[in-house]
Amino acid sequence: MSGIRADLPRVADDVVAAIIEEVPGYTDAFSGPMGETISSAVQIALGGFLSLASGRRGSDPRTPAAPAVEGAYQLGRGEARSGRSTDALLAAYRIGARVSWQQMASGAVRAGLDADTLASFAALVFAYIDELSAASVAGHTDELASTGRVRQRHLERLAQHLVGDSTPEQVVAAAERADWPQPATLTAVIVPDSQVRPALASLPAATLVAVEAPGLDGVVLLLVPDSHGRSRTALLRTLRGRGAVVGPARPWLEVRTSYRRALRARALGLPDDTERHLATLVLTADADALADLRARALAPLAGLRPATVEKLTETLRAWLLHQGRRDDTAAALFVHPQTVRYRMTQLREAFGEGLEDPDTVLALTLALGVAP
Repeated sequence: MSGIRADLPRVADDVVAAIIEEVPGYTDAFSGPMGETISSAVQIALGGFLSLASGRRGSDPRTPAAPAVEGAYQLGRGEARSGRSTDALLAAYRIGARVSWQQMASGAVRAGLDADTLASFAALVFAYIDELSAASVAGHTDELASTGRVRQRHLERLAQHLVGDSTPEQVVAAAERADWPQPATLTAVIVPDSQVRPALASLPAATLVAVEAPGLDGVVLLLVPDSHGRSRTALLRTLRGRGAVVGPARPWLEVRTSYRRALRARALGLPDDTERHLATLVLTADADALADLRARALAPLAGLRPATVEKLTETLRAWLLHQGRRDDTAAALFVHPQTVRYRMTQLREAFGEGLEDPDTVLALTLALGVAP
């Protein structure tokens, strides 16, 4: 084995040269200092193999020593960090095994090894390479999993920054750490836990998921990029029937306002698209103020029986919404037009000229704009 060991530097150089020639993706990676590093790594691997093949320390020659396995594992991780698959790496291993075997076999023949020993030697070479290949694949897989977990944590933190009290500078920095492409707009979508996975399957890949956003309870917040304009129709269609509440599209750094609106709509039991409920959201923005306005506007009815107040209030609301059209008001209330006429007479008696006063009509419209 001493003659073969003496040839290791030349064999390693031949391996690197063959890989550069036959695997185009490694032409630049193996040039210069990197090529020298790989050549040294090949020498270590081959030297470890020769030590095992010669039966030192009673080891199984099919199993690479720890340094060689660790080197192969780290090589796999490096490939993943470089954004490459294992295809080129495994091709490099096959080429390395072939060249190494050709060179070492020549040395073995010169050393006088018989055919049976040479055949066993060949089997050991390729078993050894298989073990190194497996170690590199494991390193590649582990690096991708680790990188994926780290990026997922960065994305989760970004979502929290977006809907929290972070400054724009902090949010932009978080987006850069997460390697997240900054969209023109974001839309806040609140969905039940059970609907997150099926919803995400149809949403853009850059959608952010916030499980621990403030105000959530048993639901999840999705921040959907660039779903404004015509794209909003597709978004609403995707979420139909999933119990979602969809806020407005906002410039991505202002998405917390979309989230707050979606939260308010959910608290009020307003389903689906918040854009359909703007009047209700506006009128209920200050519940105490609305209650005070309602009490003051309806004060002329305070002395009547509760049942009468309820009927007259219902009629006045419909009359205001239908701009005084008696037949439309009757149809909305499912009563006869004469009933509307009778009730409106009672209301005019109670309010007097107030029903002709613009300020009074405005106050009543706002007070009765949302059914109690």
